[in-house]
Amino acid sequence: MNTKRLTLFIALIFIGIGGQHAVAQESVSNESDTYARAIGGRFGVANGITYKHFLNDSHAIDGIVNFQGNRSFTIFKVLGLYEIHQPIAFIDVEGLRWYYGFGGGLGGYRYKDTDASGLAWSFDGVVGLDYKIPTAPINLSLDWKPTMELTPESGVRFDGIGLSIRFVF
Repeated sequence: MNTKRLTLFIALIFIGIGGQHAVAQESVSNESDTYARAIGGRFGVANGITYKHFLNDSHAIDGIVNFQGNRSFTIFKVLGLYEIHQPIAFIDVEGLRWYYGFGGGLGGYRYKDTDASGLAWSFDGVVGLDYKIPTAPINLSLDWKPTMELTPESGVRFDGIGLSIRFVF
């Protein structure tokens, strides 16, 4: 991630925290460990933007726009995940829950050496930890997202570990 993007992301977080006093925070319930919506960045093997929206207290949809590349290829993909959030029975930390879910992705790829390009399509699973900081409008998620790619190269990938940092609103 380049310095300009990182600076812009940090500035948006501080603007959001400062504006928190002016705007009432909407949440799914009256507890400080829940939230209704959050937007931010996802960082890992693929980097991108994530938007999570809770349908009720334990079910959410997560939309991710991913960018991934190296010396031989680039992939741009839009993913949709349906997630079920649950409390952790043996750990009593306010704002911490675990989740699991499934979804799919659609986008495009390009091989740099041959300039071949086409449709990138996948089925995705997810399992992770979700932490809403009780005293701040910040949500952190650490997850593993295994992927069954149908195109460009069919197979299963297990390298989808990512950290999401989101602003809650």
